[in-house]
Amino acid sequence: MVMRYVEVHGERLSAIGLGTWQFGSKEWNYGRSYEEKESAAIVNKALDLGVNLIDTAEAYGWGRSERAVGRALSSRREEAFVATKVFPIMPVDPVVRDRARRSAARLRVDTIDLYQIHWPNPVIPLNLTMRAMAGLQRDGIVKHVGVSNFSLGGWQQAERFLSGNVLSNQVRYNLLDRRIEADILPWAQETGHVVIAYSPLAQGLLSGRYSAGNIPDGLRAYTAAFQPGNLARAEPVVEVLKGISREHGATPTQVALAWLIRRPNVVAIPGAGSLSQLQANVEAADLELSDDEDSELDQVSKAYRSSSGPNAAALRAVKAGQLLVSRTIERYTKPIKSAW
Repeated sequence: MVMRYVEVHGERLSAIGLGTWQFGSKEWNYGRSYEEKESAAIVNKALDLGVNLIDTAEAYGWGRSERAVGRALSSRREEAFVATKVFPIMPVDPVVRDRARRSAARLRVDTIDLYQIHWPNPVIPLNLTMRAMAGLQRDGIVKHVGVSNFSLGGWQQAERFLSGNVLSNQVRYNLLDRRIEADILPWAQETGHVVIAYSPLAQGLLSGRYSAGNIPDGLRAYTAAFQPGNLARAEPVVEVLKGISREHGATPTQVALAWLIRRPNVVAIPGAGSLSQLQANVEAADLELSDDEDSELDQVSKAYRSSSGPNAAALRAVKAGQLLVSRTIERYTKPIKSAW
C-alpha cells in the first residue's frame, strides 16, 4: 500500500488523514475504553500506515479528544502534522491566545502545526481573531493558520487580515455535498491552498450500509441526510459505488474516498472506530479509479438533490443544537463572568 500526499507551502500532508471527533465525544457513544486505549492504537497505526494529518478540536469532547491525541503522540510527535481548532466564542486576541496555549498543552506539543478557526463568528470582527493568530505565529505557538466552515470570501478576508498564508479551509465535501466546487475548491487549486474534507463519507451514508429501511441510531438519525426520503434519493449514488467497488475488490467507502482525493489539493479526514476501519480507509489512497469510473460517479452524484423540508427528527435536532450552543456559551463565558 502506498500513501498519497499533497504538498502545499512546504508541508507534505497525507491525502487520507485521521479525524478524531469521536475521541472522547459522548455523542458518538464510543465510551471511556475507546478514548483511553483504542484511540491511541488507532493513532499509532495511522502513523505506521503513512498517515500524518491528525485533526482534532478543543470542542471535541471538550478537550478529551486533544488529550487522547496528545497521549498517543507522546513518543512520535515528529511523525505527525497536528491540526486543531479554536471554538470561536469571543475569539478576540487574549481569548484566542489562551485557548491555543491550552490546546497545545493538552496535545503535549510546543507548536501546533495547524490552528484553525472552527466556525466564523458573526459578531466579532474577523480582523481581531486574525490579529491573535498572527501573534501566535510570532510566538511560535502556531506554525500554520487555517479556517473551517468559511466561505471563499471569508477565507480570502482571513488571509488579508493575517497578512500571510491561511493554509487551509476545512469544509464538508463528499459525493453528496459538492457545493465547494463552485468557488472554494477552484480557488484552492489555483492558489496552492488545501481543502480538508470533513464528513467525506457523508457520515457513513456512502458506505452502503444504510437505506430507507435501515436508518442508523444515535446522532445521525436526526440529520437531514438520513431521513427516509433523502436515503432513497442517495440510492443511485450508492449503487454506482457498489458496482465500482466490486470491479476493484474494494468497498463503497474506499471508492468514495478514492474519488474525493483524486481532486487536486484535497485531503480527507475520515474518522475510524476501529483498527480495521482505519486500515480500510487508508487503503483507499492506493485505489486507482479510471477516468470513466470517475465520470460515472461525477454524473450520478450531481443528479442527487437532498430535501431539507421540516420533519419531527429535524426539529428535534434543531432543539438539540440550540441546547448545545446554550451550554457552550455558558461554559466559555463562566470564567469571564467570575473574573468580573
